[in-house]
Amino acid sequence: MAEQALRPPVTVAITGASGAQYGLRLVEALVAAGHEVWVMISKAAHLVIETETDATLPARPERLALALTERSGAAPGQIRCFGREDWMAPVASGSGAPSAMVICPCSTGTLSAVATGASNNLIERAADVALKERRQLILVPRETPLSTIHLEHMLNLTRMGAVILPAAPGFYHKPERVEDLVDFIVARILNQLGIEHRLMPRWGE
Repeated sequence: MAEQALRPPVTVAITGASGAQYGLRLVEALVAAGHEVWVMISKAAHLVIETETDATLPARPERLALALTERSGAAPGQIRCFGREDWMAPVASGSGAPSAMVICPCSTGTLSAVATGASNNLIERAADVALKERRQLILVPRETPLSTIHLEHMLNLTRMGAVILPAAPGFYHKPERVEDLVDFIVARILNQLGIEHRLMPRWGE
C-alpha cells in the first residue's frame, strides 16, 4: 500500500493495564483497514507486553515502529511511533493533524491523569488535546472492581465527550479462543471509529 493512499491516522496508546493484547490487535486491525497508525507505548505497558504476550518490543520509537510494522504487515511508513516526551509529535498540539485516539488498554492511572488534565507525558497530553479539540477519544479500561474514584473519572470523561469502552467481552458469539474475546473488543472499538471490519458480524447479522 502506497503511503499516500493511507486513510486518516488513528492514534493508539497502550498503557500499563492488563490486556496488552487488545492494543496490539487494534494496531493490526487498523493497519489492515488501511489507516496510518500513530503508536505510543508507556514504560509500564512494555512490561505488561513482555508478561502477557510472546512479544518483546523495543522502547526506542524508530525500532518500535519497525517491530510493529513487521508484526502487523504494515506498509513502510504506515506506523509512526512517538516517545514519552516527544513534545514535537503532531499529537502534542491542537494544530497537529487531526486524529482519533484510542487508549487501549487504559490504566486507572492514565484514566485519572486524562480526567484531570495532568499531561505529564505525551500519552496524557495527546488525550488532553483530543478532548479540547473535540476529537474522538476512546478509553478502554481493564480493571475490576472499580472504585468510586475510577467511576467518577469515567463519568467526568464521558461528560467531556470521551467514550468509555471497558474491556468486557461478550460471549453470545460463542468464542472458542482467547483471540475471539480480544477481537470482540477490538471490533467494538472499530465500530465506534466508524471503520469497517470483518472481525465478527454485528448483532443480528
